[in-house]
Amino acid sequence: MLRQFIILTTSLVLFTISYSSAANWAVLVAGSNGWYNYRHQADVCHAYQILHNNSIPDSNIIVMMYDDIAHNRDNPTKGIIINHPNGNDVYHDVPHDYTGKSVTPTNFINVLIGNKQALKGIGSGKVLESGPDDNVFIYFADHGAVGLVAFPSGVLYAKDFNDTITKMYNQKKYKQMVIYIEACESGSMLENILLNNINIYATTASNSAESSYACYFDEKRQTYLGDLYSVVWMEDTDVEKIDQETLYQQYLITRKNTNTSHVMQYGDLVLGKAHNVSEFQSEENQLDTSQRTPNQAHNNANLLRYDAVPTEHVRLAVISRRLANLPENSLEKESLEHELAQLLNDRAVITNSIQKIASIAVSNSHSGYLAAVLEKHMTLTQYDCYKSVTQRIQEKCFDLQNELVLNKLYIMANLCEIGLYDFTINQAVDQVCQARLRFDY
Repeated sequence: MLRQFIILTTSLVLFTISYSSAANWAVLVAGSNGWYNYRHQADVCHAYQILHNNSIPDSNIIVMMYDDIAHNRDNPTKGIIINHPNGNDVYHDVPHDYTGKSVTPTNFINVLIGNKQALKGIGSGKVLESGPDDNVFIYFADHGAVGLVAFPSGVLYAKDFNDTITKMYNQKKYKQMVIYIEACESGSMLENILLNNINIYATTASNSAESSYACYFDEKRQTYLGDLYSVVWMEDTDVEKIDQETLYQQYLITRKNTNTSHVMQYGDLVLGKAHNVSEFQSEENQLDTSQRTPNQAHNNANLLRYDAVPTEHVRLAVISRRLANLPENSLEKESLEHELAQLLNDRAVITNSIQKIASIAVSNSHSGYLAAVLEKHMTLTQYDCYKSVTQRIQEKCFDLQNELVLNKLYIMANLCEIGLYDFTINQAVDQVCQARLRFDY
């Protein structure tokens, strides 16, 4: 009897140790820079405050952001970033793990797989040190295109991202993982490529063929403070009893209130219904939701709907708003009108160049496909071809970080999907792009 008691007690102790050793980890990434893109870093800073306030230790939160907004010359409130009109500062105490030129796809991948050696001397060097009992939350906010999301320097391709998280699964670097992606065409990062049996539940701001939307234009700062999908899920977390709300329920709320694009879900959908938000966005045993009022969670829905603009129109919308507010004889007006004209010209140059590449590429055996290539958004399956031709665009034509370029890359994907070899498409790129163009914004 005594022996059985000792065995039972030992088992309970071991179970308690095992259970208590489980931890929550998070990687938060803003993949842009520049004042026009204020909202991406504001989103990520807000996400950090949520996790921090819900008792996830900073040692388990890794933040990647360029960090050129808080002290930007255009910021009227130096050292402060907000994510909501008249909102609280979300920049304070945010870890500066990877900033500036260290915010790259390669460093992001090394953070995820825990490759400390590769990050030695870069940023904080912090990586995911999660294990088989831990939950991982990944949140990314930036520009995107079919099959990729942008970083300040370089892009992350859907295939590389999914190969990485599959590797994490095989290396037992998590028990369950949740991924939220804010970007145009973000569904294409996961659609038909994220496995549904590796304990990952994911949602995205849009499907694989549409834009995500900026929201909360701020007259004082002359920029957008947030992105619609991101603001909706975070403001839900801020007020909901997230220890009683499933991931699927948060998805439904986010989908309902993000009525400008189609919020999507991918991966293990059973996981989304079986687990609460708190299991990924808080340390549950320290979470206090007693003062939260879920019935007030979505008071901003109408404001969000009427204020939202597609990502590729943000610069145009900002300049137009500024012009509308200036008196006729303002000295600034001429400068803004010139900026607007340049923006429209750049858009035309980008569109014409990419359409010309397509026309040349299909001019022989595939000429009948041109209309479909220019108009349709085909499902991406030819990942290697697409990576090759978009890298050639980056090398020969334009920066892929430009949202106007990203908005037209579906045409390059379509060329691959109709059966053209990347060699053929790259020849067309070389023929059209005689000199690489840079845009001053």
